[in-house]
Amino acid sequence: MARKFFVGGNWKCNGTTDEVKKIVTILNEAEVPSEDVVEVVVSPPFVFLTLVKSLLRSDFHVAAQNCWVRKGGAFTGEISAEMLVNLGIPWVIIGHSERRALLNESNEFVGDKVAYALSRGLKVIACIGETLEQRESGLTMAVVAAQTKAITEKVTNWENVVLAYEPVWAIGTGKVATPAQAQEVHCELRKWLHDNVGAEVAASTRIIYGGSVNGANCKELAAQPDVDGFLVGGASLKPEFIDIIKAATVKKN
Repeated sequence: MARKFFVGGNWKCNGTTDEVKKIVTILNEAEVPSEDVVEVVVSPPFVFLTLVKSLLRSDFHVAAQNCWVRKGGAFTGEISAEMLVNLGIPWVIIGHSERRALLNESNEFVGDKVAYALSRGLKVIACIGETLEQRESGLTMAVVAAQTKAITEKVTNWENVVLAYEPVWAIGTGKVATPAQAQEVHCELRKWLHDNVGAEVAASTRIIYGGSVNGANCKELAAQPDVDGFLVGGASLKPEFIDIIKAATVKKN
């Protein structure tokens, strides 16, 4: 089964109204492969979601960077999945390593959040990945398998899930997993899904790579058979994001 290439842009906690409008203008004017070749989703901070949605070209979509684990209520500072649905935001990023590390989001909590967001009709970019210490200790697969298992225990339908493998040591550091390192983990993850969830889910679920992806390294990474796209951080705020989207054509050739 052909997996449509997926490119997500995580803007993190960046931007002013003017800066956001400039980024959207660059995206709107860009010539990129068609929607049947690549799915593009950008994820601005909550306060800019409706602005970006109102200005962004119709073939690109918008994601929130997080949402609460259950229905809204007395949870000061949180944003519920229902609110995102109400605003017409189709996607949400859940379990990013920055939230796991800085806000102590556990594997189980992330699994619960993914399941709740899906139950409300959102599509989810679920993030997993190991730290440098874990990689150097040979624990990479054990860590990402445990993170994925916590999601599989709560989720039965994988149709609206994209898995983002983001080695923590490569996020914002300028260090990138080599194409071979990325392919190795993506391939092992797909095998894990095959053995623990099912052959169809393993074949159809997109596993994307994140961690210092840029215009210079994206084509080589995209050429790997089990790399189905990217979750881009810093480079998604720059014009080179267009080059990363165009890397989707590598899959066609």
